Amino acid sequence: MNGRRRKIETPTGEWAAARPQARPRIGVVLGGGALKGIAHIGALRALEEAGIVPTLYAGTSIGAMIAAAAASGRSATDLTERAKHFRRRDLFRINHMGMLMERMLSRSIYLEAPLRTLCELLVDEGTFDSFKVPLLVTAVDIERGVPLVFGRPGLRDVKVRDAVYASCALPGFFPPGVVGNRVCIDGGTTDNLPIGIAALEVDALIAVDVGMADVPLATGVAEQGFASIFMRAAAMMMHEQQQSVLDHWAAPPLLLVRPPVTHIGPFSFSHVAELIELGYQATQQALGSLDEMLAAPGGVYPRREVRIRVDRALCTGCGICVATAPELMALDREQKAFPLLPIHEFSPADAAFARCCPEEAIRVETSTAAEMSVMGPFV
Repeated sequence: MNGRRRKIETPTGEWAAARPQARPRIGVVLGGGALKGIAHIGALRALEEAGIVPTLYAGTSIGAMIAAAAASGRSATDLTERAKHFRRRDLFRINHMGMLMERMLSRSIYLEAPLRTLCELLVDEGTFDSFKVPLLVTAVDIERGVPLVFGRPGLRDVKVRDAVYASCALPGFFPPGVVGNRVCIDGGTTDNLPIGIAALEVDALIAVDVGMADVPLATGVAEQGFASIFMRAAAMMMHEQQQSVLDHWAAPPLLLVRPPVTHIGPFSFSHVAELIELGYQATQQALGSLDEMLAAPGGVYPRREVRIRVDRALCTGCGICVATAPELMALDREQKAFPLLPIHEFSPADAAFARCCPEEAIRVETSTAAEMSVMGPFV
């Protein structure tokens, strides 16, 4: 980062010009991703600057914490100042006694108290019914084995702080949380970006995905210890779950923001300013498609024209791309993959089939640039 913010103009558009009572209901969904979720703070700042007032917040894990903070009235400026002073000891303190005395029966590697304290600092007291802005928080009932969405009917009369803690309670890292009469763990276990349930209450969604947009190459994971192996496996599982929802997304229209944070570790405390800036820039740029998204009956935005290319020398004919995207890919007589149509209009959710290629033989490139460039995660 060079410290200079690149100004991206966002249109005032029909949404900003409309009277408040005539504006569509826009929900904001913030996904899980450990400390990468600090990028959500920058996303909230971009929304504030654009004059967007969400009628609903929803989140998972750190996304639930920041969504609850926003629903509590915390501004992006306030959250930025708090994040600047955030240190490892504020969250991660080894559960020495539990690990020593209980060994494999210990509930977690880290103590519960620091995470509880963080929830209390950022989230107002009260139940979901007491919050002025509707809030949804995902978690998983570990005893019943079912996903939960606190804030929905039947799951509102519980303390918001308890629900947020549970949504952040990454299994093995933090102890499960008790919410009402349920023992719960991290909501990302089953739904890391809860757009489906949030869609029931709004006309359009803006979702910020900081954790599961891609699973990039990571060498040496097996030698980096339990935490790295666990997080890598969890990322792969959550990516597949999330992609399945996006592949079948119909309505309401969804503006999917994916800040480019894959190069930052999930537990890095040294990239706070960069994460906030990346979230801000990505959201500000994506908002350039807000009016187009709101005018559509459904689908995922922003959209742009891309070209699909296959390196025949690398293609082994495994057919994974065809099985993943039969409407886009096929095998020729030589059992080499080829695109049925080379040029398509894609959203940020549409290139998963290319990432599934074990030989990296498929490239999805922007087709309108003077020089073709490989498509990274959309912003």
